[in-house]
Amino acid sequence: MKIKKVPACLFALAAIAAASTVYADINVGVTLSATRPAASLGIPEKNTFALLPTSIGGQKVNYIILDDASDTTTAVKNTKKLIAENKVDVIIGSTITPNSLAMIDVAAEAETPMIAMAAAARIIEPMDAKRAWVFKTPQNDAQMATAIVEHMTNNNVKTVAYIGFADAYGEGWWNEFSKIAEVRKIKVIANERFNRADTSVTGQVLKILSAKPDAVLIGGAGTPAALPQRSLKEKGFKGIIYQTHGVANADFLRVCGKDCEGTFLPAGPVLVAAQLPDNNPIKKVAQEYVTKYEAMYGKGSVSTFGAHAWDAGKLLSNAIPVALKKAQPGTPEFRKALRDALEGTQNLTATHGVFNLSPQDHLGFDQRARVMVKIEEGNWKLVK
Repeated sequence: MKIKKVPACLFALAAIAAASTVYADINVGVTLSATRPAASLGIPEKNTFALLPTSIGGQKVNYIILDDASDTTTAVKNTKKLIAENKVDVIIGSTITPNSLAMIDVAAEAETPMIAMAAAARIIEPMDAKRAWVFKTPQNDAQMATAIVEHMTNNNVKTVAYIGFADAYGEGWWNEFSKIAEVRKIKVIANERFNRADTSVTGQVLKILSAKPDAVLIGGAGTPAALPQRSLKEKGFKGIIYQTHGVANADFLRVCGKDCEGTFLPAGPVLVAAQLPDNNPIKKVAQEYVTKYEAMYGKGSVSTFGAHAWDAGKLLSNAIPVALKKAQPGTPEFRKALRDALEGTQNLTATHGVFNLSPQDHLGFDQRARVMVKIEEGNWKLVK
């Protein structure tokens, strides 16, 4: 039998066809606040990216990380650079609410999915054409505000003063907290603001003290949130002090010191992972993160903020294999497929809660995503 000789050009074409089925790397663009006021939040996030998988669905994953220095303008520049120059398939960031809100237009215009690590509900609500591209991993401020108001009600708090950041974070917390407090018949008798970089809040604190509230809620994040608390203690305030989940890290405890004793705050379960009951589905996942983080960065170094980055990684690890079935990385089709896969996430247990996303809800947490915590002897104590 005569065997036909196959032309070399056909071998070349076959090789090209085979090569064309090999996907490009998946590029994940990250902008976070590793310096300036929000550094105590952004540094553990940055540290966490070293723990995330470098291969998902059989494809190499590259993390391109930029520091926005807690600055809104820089966060927007970073986002534009990551999309235009690095051709990223997804954006993770930023650390704080003002930066994340400013990034939405850029991500949506480029039709690139974005996973924020900041808390305000406004990042994903109300749902519209732009926010259809945006997801987030921290609990909504409304969800956490409800936990605080419930605690106040249970502890006979009748009047409360509020002092928060003079930015979108502080305003978001004021809007949510004041609405819920009104429904629960708790009277808010003062509303003050301060800047993240301020060195004194004496004037605001004196106004609060003159109103004689039963409790004070500080709507801040990271180490700057210690300033009003220290001033309140210095001026002799004896009521209950509440903080938001924006202070759940060791740097806040260090800066605030003994002035933090007795403070209450809502937090993600990961903050007190070891204290969670064994039947809590989040405990195992949260402890896995704590173990890995502390193995690399030291005992007691873990924070809820790094866990927001870890949970973003969990979302991507779940969504990327689904998106790869529809399109190749580096294409508009893949970015759209990844967005759709993120939106379809169901029953994904992470360190902060269980994700059940939908077209209307790009966070998807329920009450399992929050616990109340008290600061006792410089440590976080789960409030049973």
